[in-house]
Amino acid sequence: MTAQAARRIAGWAARGCHPLPALLMRLYLSGLFLYASVYKIIYAAEFAESIASYQLVPALLVNPVAVIMPWVELVAGLMLLVGLRPKAATLVIGGLLALFTLAIAITLVRGVPIGCGCFKSLEEPMSVATLLRDLGWLAMAAYVWKCDRWLHLDALFFPPMRELTDA
Repeated sequence: MTAQAARRIAGWAARGCHPLPALLMRLYLSGLFLYASVYKIIYAAEFAESIASYQLVPALLVNPVAVIMPWVELVAGLMLLVGLRPKAATLVIGGLLALFTLAIAITLVRGVPIGCGCFKSLEEPMSVATLLRDLGWLAMAAYVWKCDRWLHLDALFFPPMRELTDA
């Protein structure tokens, strides 16, 4: 093993992360959000009903949320997939996951027997497993935000700026 490779491994260990699992998690989360967004875009009326069933969003805002949210998911998922501003995309996806997790927790505490409306209309009622699943995805997003370093398009479109020096 070369000294450079040893330093690289020591750096990963010190940060508590490695770019390979972060890349795999990034691809998983992007696929997850792309799949979920396409369903919600195609079946916008069903998604609006799902949002309304949570009883957390005012009736006046249900339709705008049902139209806007899937497109935000789609754009963030695409950006994460190709590595275009991946930190920003991960932050958006993490924020959405935090919002979804909170909505699921509130609904579980209230005892409202509904499906989460995440992927399909005929879902099983939410359970603690649904909450734990979303918390796992939120942890993945945090890991990606901290550790993702590989295969970004940012290097092509946004080259690093050189430091300004006194002339």
